Amino acid sequence: MVIKKQNTPMTNRRKNFSGNASKRVASAQILELQSLDKLGPSAASKQKERPRFNPRFNQTKKTGQSQKTRTSNNQKKQNNQSGRPKLYRPTFAPLAVTSNEKTSGGSSLKICPLGGQEEVGRNCTVFEYDDDIIILDMGLQFADEDMPGVDYIIPNVSYLRGKEKNIRGVIFSHGHLDHIGAAPILLEQLGNPPIIGRKLTLAMIKHRQEDYKRGTAKNLKTINIDSIDQKITLGKFQISFFQVEHSIIDAVGIIISTPHGTVIHPGDWTMESDPLDGKPISYEHLSKLPSPRILMMESLGVAYTKERVPVKTTQHNLEMLIDRAKGRVIIGTFASQLERISHLLAYANKIGKKVALDGYGMKMNVKIAQELGYIPAYKNTIIPIENIHKYPADKIIIICTGAQGESNAVFSRIVNGHHRYINIQKSDIVIFSSSVIPGNERSVQKVKDQIYHLSDNVIHSSIMDVHSGGHANVEDIKQILHQIKPDYFIPVYANYYMLVEAKKLALREGFRDDQVFVLDNGNIVKFQKGRKPLLLKEKANTDYVMVDGLGVGDVSEIVLRDRRMMADDGMIVVIATIDAKTGSIIGNPDLISRGFVHMKENRDLIEKTRAKVKAIVKDKNPMTPADDDYIKNKIRNEIGQFLFKATQRRPMVLPVIIKV
Repeated sequence: MVIKKQNTPMTNRRKNFSGNASKRVASAQILELQSLDKLGPSAASKQKERPRFNPRFNQTKKTGQSQKTRTSNNQKKQNNQSGRPKLYRPTFAPLAVTSNEKTSGGSSLKICPLGGQEEVGRNCTVFEYDDDIIILDMGLQFADEDMPGVDYIIPNVSYLRGKEKNIRGVIFSHGHLDHIGAAPILLEQLGNPPIIGRKLTLAMIKHRQEDYKRGTAKNLKTINIDSIDQKITLGKFQISFFQVEHSIIDAVGIIISTPHGTVIHPGDWTMESDPLDGKPISYEHLSKLPSPRILMMESLGVAYTKERVPVKTTQHNLEMLIDRAKGRVIIGTFASQLERISHLLAYANKIGKKVALDGYGMKMNVKIAQELGYIPAYKNTIIPIENIHKYPADKIIIICTGAQGESNAVFSRIVNGHHRYINIQKSDIVIFSSSVIPGNERSVQKVKDQIYHLSDNVIHSSIMDVHSGGHANVEDIKQILHQIKPDYFIPVYANYYMLVEAKKLALREGFRDDQVFVLDNGNIVKFQKGRKPLLLKEKANTDYVMVDGLGVGDVSEIVLRDRRMMADDGMIVVIATIDAKTGSIIGNPDLISRGFVHMKENRDLIEKTRAKVKAIVKDKNPMTPADDDYIKNKIRNEIGQFLFKATQRRPMVLPVIIKV
C-alpha cells in the first residue's frame, strides 16, 4: 500500500467550518428526497436541440463498428421520419451476453454492486482487478413496515467469502448510515481490511464500532484522506479523490484508476449554483481522465424537475423565524445535519439565544465534530436540555431528532407527552427542517397532525423553504454528464424506476443504448480496454441480511412470515396432555390466546375449540398412537381451518403435546 501526498494546498476543502454563515449548510441524513415529479419535455421535442456525445471510446476503430452497420443505422433513422411521434422503447438490460459469446482472458476490471441498486440504502460496491479487491461503502438500509422486529438490513458479502485476503481496502465516501452503517459487522466478517475516508467519516465509523463492540475501535486500520490531492495505491488500483457537495461534512468523490477503465464515483452529491463561499464546484476536469471513463452516479433525484432550494435561502428563512419567535423555537432535523446545526449555533451565539440539543445521535455527532474542530464549543450558547426552564422562552432554541416520525425519537416523545423536559406550548414555533424519506410519509404526517394540536406555529417545507436537499435534481445530472463526458454511465444508489429514468435521460442527452447500464444488485460487469464490456452470467448473492438486536442474518423469510402472521391475526397455543401408552387425551386441553380473541368474552368459541381438539386426538392414526409430530400437525391444520371458518382469521396455531 502506497500513499502519496502532494504539497498543493487543498483550495476546495472548505475546511474552515466555523459557525458563521460563510460555509455551506447540510441537507439530509441518510436518504432525502423531495417529492418526485415527472421528467421535463419529451425526448422528441428536445433531441434536435441537444448535442450528441462523440467520446473517443465510441470511434470505429475502438468499437469495431463497421461502415456498413453505420449506414444501416442511418437508413433506419431516415425510414422512421414521419409526422407521428414514436413510442420510446429503450432496452433496460445493460448488455446481452449469449451462451456462445466469447469472453477474453487476461486481466480485467469487474464491478459488482452488492447493494444500492433497486433500493435506497445498503450501498456497497465491489471492484475487482485480477486478484485485487476494493470495496466502496458499507451501508445499511432501514427495515420496511412488513419486517416486524428487524432493526436494519446490511449487504450480503457471501460473494467475498474465500477472497478476504485479496481485499486491499474499503473506501467510504461520507458518513451517512446508508454508506457506513454496516461497517462494524462487515469489516469483522471480512478480516478487518484497511478503511479509507476523511476525518469525520472515520470518526463516525469508530464511534459506531464502539457501540457495536466496546473496545474494538482501536483495532481498525485507518487511512485518513488529509488532502483532496492525495493519492493512494491499493494493490493494482490507483485511488484519487475530488470535491463534492453533499449534506454532510467531509463528503468526497472517488476516482478508481486501472488500465482497463477509470471509475468516477461522486458518492452522494448535489450541485450548489450559489454556495456560501461563492465557489461553485465544476467537474469538467474529470473529463480529462483516461478513457474509458465509467461514471457511476447517484441518481436519486433524476425525476425531480423542480429547482432545488439554495442553502442561502434555507439559512435566511430559519434566521427570520428565530428572530420573530415570541416563544421557543423547536427545530426537528437529521442527526447528521452538522453544517445546518453549526450555522444555527453560530446565529444563536450572535443574537444571544441558548441552544439545547436533544437526541443521542445528534449530540454524539456534534461532539465528534467539535473534537475535530469543525464546530466551536460554544460554551455560553449550548445548554443541557434539562436547563431550558431556567431561561425565558423567547431565548431558547431546541434542535432535536425525530422529524421522520420515528417512534422513540425526540419529536415523537414530545408530542406523546413522554419527554421529561419539553411540553409544546401554543406560542412555540415548531419547524420540520428536513425532507420526508420515502416510506416515512405516514409516520411524519401523524407527528405533524399531533403537533398542530399543540402549537399554532408549525413550519415545514410545504409552506416555507426551511430545508435544502442533499441530492441532485434532473438538471444537475444533465450538467455532470456534459461536464465529465463519460464513455459509460452506470446510474446507482436509487430505486429501480429511478435507474431506468436515468438511462432514459442519458439516451436523450446523446448516449447510445450500449453505453448506459441499468444493473441489478449482484450483476457483474467486466471491462477490458478496447473490448465491449460484458455482463457476466455469474451473479453475486445479494439476499437480505437482517439485523435484529445482536442477531445478524438469523432472521429468515420464514421467521418474518411467522411474525407477520402473529401481527395480523395473533396466535393460539393448544396444550394437550396425552397418555403415552394409549394415546388418549387426559382432561381438557388448555388454550392460550395472544392477539387473537379475548378468551373471557369468547367462551363459546373456546369451548368449541377444546371439543375440536379432543375429537382430533381421539381420531388419531391407530398405527401411531404416540407420534407427536402426527398429532401436532393434525391439530395445527384442523384447528387452523376450524378457527378460520368461525372467525375469518388465521392465527398462528402452536400445538404443545405433554405425555404422561
